[in-house]
Amino acid sequence: MTKVYKPLLEKLKLTYPQYLVMLVLWEHDALRVSDIGEAVYLDSGTLTPLLKKLEALGFVERVRSKEDERQVIVSLTSTGRKLQIESKNIPACVLAASGCDLLTLQQIALQLKVLRNNLVTART
Repeated sequence: MTKVYKPLLEKLKLTYPQYLVMLVLWEHDALRVSDIGEAVYLDSGTLTPLLKKLEALGFVERVRSKEDERQVIVSLTSTGRKLQIESKNIPACVLAASGCDLLTLQQIALQLKVLRNNLVTART
């Protein structure tokens, strides 16, 4: 999957994990680092350097929460919002590369979510 994404994301200067974070922020801007981590299944030790790189690229900004200084809020910059427009063709390209129709991919994604949830609950 990442081999399909790599050439598409290189044009945007993003890695696949960075793209996942951007997808989350395009859907819900101004999120806590912990909320982003839950959405993309990454811990803060992995997520923090990734967010620093996105900040260095000018796509996001990180600020401490006024209510709780322990929390860091990540928000899109105007450049980060513009990147969403530049990335609009990526899902269609991945769909085409998959050789599947949209319904089939949605069914596979649902099955993978069930598998992931089963594996998570099996660990506890």
